[in-house]
Amino acid sequence: MSSGYKSWILLTGFILFYVAYLLLGALVFSTIERPVEDKLKSDIQVLKEEFLNQSCVNATSLENFLEKVLQANKYGISILPNSSASSNWDFASSLFFANTLVTTVGYGHTTPLSDTGKAFSIFYALLGVPFTMLVLTACVQRLMHPVTYGPISMCRQRIGLDPLTATAFHFAILLLLVVLGFFVVPAVVFSHIEDTWSFLDAIYFCFITLCTIGLGDYVPGEKPGQKFRSLYKISVMVYLFLGLMIMYLVLRAFHRMADLHGLTSFFQLPHCDEDTEEDKEPIIEAGPEDQHEAEASAKPLDPASQTSYNTINR
Repeated sequence: MSSGYKSWILLTGFILFYVAYLLLGALVFSTIERPVEDKLKSDIQVLKEEFLNQSCVNATSLENFLEKVLQANKYGISILPNSSASSNWDFASSLFFANTLVTTVGYGHTTPLSDTGKAFSIFYALLGVPFTMLVLTACVQRLMHPVTYGPISMCRQRIGLDPLTATAFHFAILLLLVVLGFFVVPAVVFSHIEDTWSFLDAIYFCFITLCTIGLGDYVPGEKPGQKFRSLYKISVMVYLFLGLMIMYLVLRAFHRMADLHGLTSFFQLPHCDEDTEEDKEPIIEAGPEDQHEAEASAKPLDPASQTSYNTINR
Protein backbone atom coordinates (compact mmCIF):
# COMPACT_ATOMS: atom_id res chain seq x y z
CA MET A 1 0.00 0.00 0.00
CA SER A 2 1.46 3.36 -1.02
CA SER A 3 2.06 6.12 1.48
CA GLY A 4 -0.60 8.25 -0.23
CA TYR A 5 -3.32 5.72 0.57
CA LYS A 6 -1.96 5.29 4.09
CA SER A 7 -2.06 9.04 4.61
CA TRP A 8 -5.69 9.20 3.49
CA ILE A 9 -6.60 6.28 5.74
CA LEU A 10 -4.89 7.93 8.70
CA LEU A 11 -6.64 11.21 7.95
CA THR A 12 -9.99 9.39 7.83
CA GLY A 13 -9.22 7.81 11.20
CA PHE A 14 -8.25 11.23 12.50
CA ILE A 15 -11.64 12.65 11.44
CA LEU A 16 -13.50 9.68 12.93
CA PHE A 17 -11.69 10.20 16.22
CA TYR A 18 -12.75 13.86 16.09
CA VAL A 19 -16.38 12.81 15.55
CA ALA A 20 -16.07 10.42 18.50
CA TYR A 21 -14.73 13.29 20.61
CA LEU A 22 -17.82 15.36 19.73
CA LEU A 23 -20.14 12.46 20.51
CA LEU A 24 -18.46 11.92 23.87
CA GLY A 25 -18.79 15.60 24.70
CA ALA A 26 -22.47 15.59 23.74
CA LEU A 27 -23.11 12.58 25.95
CA VAL A 28 -21.42 14.17 28.95
CA PHE A 29 -23.10 17.55 28.47
CA SER A 30 -26.52 15.96 28.08
CA THR A 31 -26.00 13.78 31.16
CA ILE A 32 -24.89 16.72 33.30
CA GLU A 33 -27.21 19.48 32.11
CA ARG A 34 -30.48 17.75 31.22
CA PRO A 35 -31.56 17.09 34.87
CA VAL A 36 -30.65 20.66 35.85
CA GLU A 37 -32.67 22.02 32.94
CA ASP A 38 -35.69 19.89 33.87
CA LYS A 39 -35.54 21.14 37.45
CA LEU A 40 -35.30 24.76 36.31
CA LYS A 41 -38.29 24.29 34.01
CA SER A 42 -40.28 22.82 36.88
CA ASP A 43 -39.35 25.72 39.17
CA ILE A 44 -40.39 28.24 36.53
CA GLN A 45 -43.77 26.57 36.07
CA VAL A 46 -44.36 26.58 39.85
CA LEU A 47 -43.37 30.24 39.95
CA LYS A 48 -45.81 30.99 37.12
CA GLU A 49 -48.69 29.24 38.88
CA GLU A 50 -47.97 31.02 42.15
CA PHE A 51 -47.90 34.36 40.40
CA LEU A 52 -51.21 33.72 38.59
CA ASN A 53 -52.88 32.61 41.82
CA GLN A 54 -52.15 35.90 43.54
CA SER A 55 -55.33 37.87 44.18
CA CYS A 56 -53.49 41.17 44.09
CA VAL A 57 -50.28 41.79 42.18
CA ASN A 58 -48.06 44.56 43.46
CA ALA A 59 -44.96 46.05 41.89
CA THR A 60 -42.55 44.07 44.08
CA SER A 61 -44.00 40.66 43.23
CA LEU A 62 -44.12 41.55 39.52
CA GLU A 63 -40.48 42.63 39.53
CA ASN A 64 -39.41 39.45 41.33
CA PHE A 65 -41.35 37.34 38.86
CA LEU A 66 -39.87 39.11 35.84
CA GLU A 67 -36.35 38.91 37.27
CA LYS A 68 -36.55 35.13 37.69
CA VAL A 69 -38.15 34.66 34.28
CA LEU A 70 -35.46 36.72 32.56
CA GLN A 71 -32.78 34.84 34.47
CA ALA A 72 -34.20 31.53 33.25
CA ASN A 73 -34.52 32.88 29.71
CA LYS A 74 -30.80 33.66 29.74
CA TYR A 75 -30.20 29.91 30.08
CA GLY A 76 -32.61 29.10 27.26
CA ILE A 77 -35.62 28.31 29.48
CA SER A 78 -38.81 30.01 28.34
CA ILE A 79 -42.01 30.39 30.31
CA LEU A 80 -44.13 30.18 27.17
CA PRO A 81 -46.05 26.90 26.84
CA ASN A 82 -45.08 26.26 23.21
CA SER A 83 -41.38 26.49 24.09
CA SER A 84 -41.33 23.96 26.93
CA ALA A 85 -41.54 20.85 24.75
CA SER A 86 -38.05 21.08 23.24
CA SER A 87 -34.92 20.70 25.31
CA ASN A 88 -31.66 22.58 24.96
CA TRP A 89 -29.76 19.57 26.30
CA ASP A 90 -31.07 16.59 24.40
CA PHE A 91 -28.37 14.63 22.60
CA ALA A 92 -28.61 16.50 19.28
CA SER A 93 -28.63 19.91 20.97
CA SER A 94 -25.71 18.89 23.20
CA LEU A 95 -23.82 17.73 20.13
CA PHE A 96 -24.52 21.07 18.47
CA PHE A 97 -23.30 22.90 21.58
CA ALA A 98 -20.10 20.81 21.71
CA ASN A 99 -19.44 21.59 18.06
CA THR A 100 -19.89 25.34 18.48
CA LEU A 101 -17.68 25.18 21.57
CA VAL A 102 -14.65 23.55 19.95
CA THR A 103 -14.95 25.55 16.70
CA THR A 104 -15.00 28.80 18.75
CA VAL A 105 -18.25 29.90 17.06
CA GLY A 106 -20.10 29.91 20.39
CA TYR A 107 -23.52 31.37 19.59
CA GLY A 108 -24.22 31.82 23.31
CA HIS A 109 -27.89 30.85 23.01
CA THR A 110 -27.23 27.85 25.26
CA THR A 111 -24.85 27.90 28.20
CA PRO A 112 -24.08 25.37 30.94
CA LEU A 113 -26.44 25.61 33.90
CA SER A 114 -24.38 23.78 36.51
CA ASP A 115 -20.91 24.36 37.90
CA THR A 116 -19.98 20.86 36.80
CA GLY A 117 -21.00 21.67 33.25
CA LYS A 118 -18.99 24.90 33.30
CA ALA A 119 -15.90 23.10 34.58
CA PHE A 120 -16.26 20.37 31.95
CA SER A 121 -16.67 23.04 29.24
CA ILE A 122 -13.28 24.49 30.16
CA PHE A 123 -11.58 21.10 30.04
CA TYR A 124 -13.43 20.06 26.86
CA ALA A 125 -12.58 23.28 24.99
CA LEU A 126 -8.98 23.21 26.23
CA LEU A 127 -8.48 19.96 24.30
CA GLY A 128 -11.12 20.39 21.62
CA VAL A 129 -10.14 23.79 20.19
CA PRO A 130 -6.55 22.86 19.23
CA PHE A 131 -7.78 19.42 18.13
CA THR A 132 -10.28 21.10 15.79
CA MET A 133 -7.60 23.38 14.36
CA LEU A 134 -5.35 20.38 13.81
CA VAL A 135 -8.07 18.44 11.97
CA LEU A 136 -8.90 21.45 9.78
CA THR A 137 -5.22 22.00 8.98
CA ALA A 138 -4.73 18.34 8.07
CA CYS A 139 -7.76 18.40 5.76
CA VAL A 140 -6.71 21.64 4.06
CA GLN A 141 -3.19 20.35 3.60
CA ARG A 142 -4.53 17.34 1.71
CA LEU A 143 -6.83 19.53 -0.43
CA MET A 144 -4.25 22.14 -1.43
CA HIS A 145 -2.95 20.21 -4.44
CA PRO A 146 -6.25 19.05 -6.03
CA VAL A 147 -7.98 22.38 -5.35
CA THR A 148 -5.12 24.84 -5.83
CA TYR A 149 -1.93 23.54 -7.46
CA GLY A 150 -3.64 21.20 -9.92
CA PRO A 151 -6.10 23.75 -11.39
CA ILE A 152 -3.37 26.39 -11.73
CA SER A 153 -1.15 23.94 -13.58
CA MET A 154 -4.08 23.06 -15.86
CA CYS A 155 -4.74 26.75 -16.59
CA ARG A 156 -1.13 27.24 -17.61
CA GLN A 157 -0.81 24.10 -19.71
CA ARG A 158 -4.21 23.90 -21.43
CA ILE A 159 -5.32 27.52 -21.60
CA GLY A 160 -1.84 29.01 -21.93
CA LEU A 161 -2.19 31.65 -19.24
CA ASP A 162 0.88 33.28 -17.79
CA PRO A 163 1.64 32.54 -14.10
CA LEU A 164 0.22 35.78 -12.67
CA THR A 165 -2.96 35.60 -14.71
CA ALA A 166 -3.41 31.89 -13.94
CA THR A 167 -3.22 32.41 -10.18
CA ALA A 168 -5.57 35.41 -10.27
CA PHE A 169 -8.05 33.56 -12.50
CA HIS A 170 -7.94 30.49 -10.25
CA PHE A 171 -8.52 32.51 -7.09
CA ALA A 172 -11.44 34.39 -8.66
CA ILE A 173 -13.10 31.11 -9.70
CA LEU A 174 -12.42 29.57 -6.28
CA LEU A 175 -13.88 32.60 -4.50
CA LEU A 176 -16.97 32.57 -6.72
CA LEU A 177 -17.59 28.87 -6.04
CA VAL A 178 -17.15 29.38 -2.29
CA VAL A 179 -19.58 32.32 -2.23
CA LEU A 180 -22.17 30.34 -4.18
CA GLY A 181 -21.67 27.01 -2.41
CA PHE A 182 -21.23 28.18 1.18
CA PHE A 183 -23.13 31.47 1.34
CA VAL A 184 -25.79 31.87 -1.36
CA VAL A 185 -27.09 28.28 -1.59
CA PRO A 186 -27.08 27.70 2.21
CA ALA A 187 -28.79 31.08 2.67
CA VAL A 188 -31.59 29.98 0.33
CA VAL A 189 -31.98 26.76 2.32
CA PHE A 190 -31.94 28.52 5.70
CA SER A 191 -34.43 31.19 4.61
CA HIS A 192 -36.75 28.41 3.41
CA ILE A 193 -36.51 26.34 6.61
CA GLU A 194 -36.50 29.24 9.08
CA ASP A 195 -39.82 31.02 8.60
CA THR A 196 -38.73 34.19 10.37
CA TRP A 197 -35.47 34.59 8.42
CA SER A 198 -35.21 36.66 5.28
CA PHE A 199 -32.56 35.92 2.65
CA LEU A 200 -30.44 38.74 4.05
CA ASP A 201 -30.79 37.30 7.55
CA ALA A 202 -29.61 33.93 6.26
CA ILE A 203 -26.62 35.45 4.42
CA TYR A 204 -25.79 37.34 7.59
CA PHE A 205 -25.96 34.12 9.63
CA CYS A 206 -23.67 32.27 7.19
CA PHE A 207 -21.10 35.06 7.29
CA ILE A 208 -21.18 35.42 11.07
CA THR A 209 -20.89 31.65 11.46
CA LEU A 210 -18.08 30.94 9.00
CA CYS A 211 -16.08 33.88 10.33
CA THR A 212 -16.50 32.30 13.83
CA ILE A 213 -17.97 35.56 15.16
CA GLY A 214 -21.09 33.79 16.43
CA LEU A 215 -23.16 36.68 17.75
CA GLY A 216 -26.05 34.35 18.58
CA ASP A 217 -28.85 36.60 17.36
CA TYR A 218 -29.71 34.00 14.71
CA VAL A 219 -29.47 30.31 15.65
CA PRO A 220 -30.95 27.56 13.43
CA GLY A 221 -33.38 25.01 14.77
CA GLU A 222 -34.60 27.01 17.76
CA LYS A 223 -38.18 27.77 16.73
CA PRO A 224 -40.90 25.81 18.57
CA GLY A 225 -42.17 22.76 16.71
CA GLN A 226 -39.17 22.55 14.38
CA LYS A 227 -39.54 19.49 12.15
CA PHE A 228 -36.64 17.02 12.15
CA ARG A 229 -34.85 19.23 14.65
CA SER A 230 -32.12 16.71 15.47
CA LEU A 231 -31.30 16.00 11.84
CA TYR A 232 -31.38 19.71 11.09
CA LYS A 233 -28.87 20.55 13.81
CA ILE A 234 -26.52 17.76 12.74
CA SER A 235 -26.71 19.07 9.15
CA VAL A 236 -25.77 22.55 10.35
CA MET A 237 -22.81 21.01 12.19
CA VAL A 238 -21.56 19.40 8.97
CA TYR A 239 -22.03 22.71 7.14
CA LEU A 240 -20.07 24.49 9.86
CA PHE A 241 -17.11 22.11 9.70
CA LEU A 242 -16.94 22.07 5.88
CA GLY A 243 -17.40 25.84 5.76
CA LEU A 244 -14.54 26.48 8.19
CA MET A 245 -12.32 24.12 6.21
CA ILE A 246 -13.11 25.91 2.94
CA MET A 247 -12.56 29.34 4.51
CA TYR A 248 -9.15 28.21 5.70
CA LEU A 249 -8.42 26.85 2.22
CA VAL A 250 -9.36 30.20 0.64
CA LEU A 251 -7.08 32.05 3.05
CA ARG A 252 -4.21 29.73 2.20
CA ALA A 253 -4.81 30.20 -1.52
CA PHE A 254 -4.97 33.98 -1.11
CA HIS A 255 -1.71 33.95 0.85
CA ARG A 256 -0.04 32.02 -1.95
CA MET A 257 -1.36 34.43 -4.58
CA ALA A 258 -0.33 37.47 -2.52
CA ASP A 259 3.16 36.02 -2.22
CA LEU A 260 3.39 35.55 -5.99
CA HIS A 261 2.09 39.06 -6.78
CA GLY A 262 4.50 40.67 -4.33
CA LEU A 263 1.93 41.81 -1.78
CA THR A 264 3.64 39.99 1.09
CA SER A 265 6.94 41.66 0.24
CA PHE A 266 5.28 45.05 -0.06
CA PHE A 267 3.68 44.79 3.38
CA GLN A 268 6.74 42.98 4.81
CA LEU A 269 4.74 39.87 5.72
CA PRO A 270 6.07 36.29 5.92
CA HIS A 271 6.33 34.58 2.54
CA CYS A 272 4.70 31.27 1.78
CA ASP A 273 8.15 30.00 0.85
CA GLU A 274 8.94 29.96 4.56
CA ASP A 275 6.43 27.19 5.21
CA THR A 276 7.27 25.11 2.14
CA GLU A 277 8.76 22.38 4.30
CA GLU A 278 5.58 22.32 6.35
CA ASP A 279 3.57 21.75 3.17
CA LYS A 280 5.88 18.95 2.10
CA GLU A 281 5.57 17.12 5.40
CA PRO A 282 2.00 15.98 6.09
CA ILE A 283 0.62 16.44 9.57
CA ILE A 284 -0.30 12.75 9.62
CA GLU A 285 2.87 10.79 9.04
CA ALA A 286 2.90 7.42 7.30
CA GLY A 287 5.81 6.08 9.35
CA PRO A 288 9.61 6.14 9.16
CA GLU A 289 9.78 2.91 7.14
CA ASP A 290 7.83 4.60 4.34
CA GLN A 291 9.93 7.77 4.28
CA HIS A 292 11.11 7.15 0.71
CA GLU A 293 7.55 6.63 -0.53
CA ALA A 294 6.33 9.66 1.41
CA GLU A 295 8.90 11.82 -0.34
CA ALA A 296 7.72 10.48 -3.68
CA SER A 297 4.08 11.23 -2.83
CA ALA A 298 5.02 14.80 -1.95
CA LYS A 299 6.30 15.38 -5.49
CA PRO A 300 3.31 17.61 -6.38
CA LEU A 301 4.82 20.19 -4.06
CA ASP A 302 8.33 19.62 -5.45
CA PRO A 303 9.41 22.45 -7.76
CA ALA A 304 11.09 19.90 -10.05
CA SER A 305 7.95 17.88 -10.67
CA GLN A 306 4.85 20.08 -10.48
CA THR A 307 3.82 23.66 -10.91
CA SER A 308 3.06 25.44 -7.67
CA TYR A 309 3.05 28.98 -6.42
CA ASN A 310 6.65 28.60 -5.28
CA THR A 311 7.85 27.48 -8.76
CA ILE A 312 6.56 30.56 -10.54
CA ASN A 313 9.14 33.23 -11.13
CA ARG A 314 8.27 36.56 -9.62
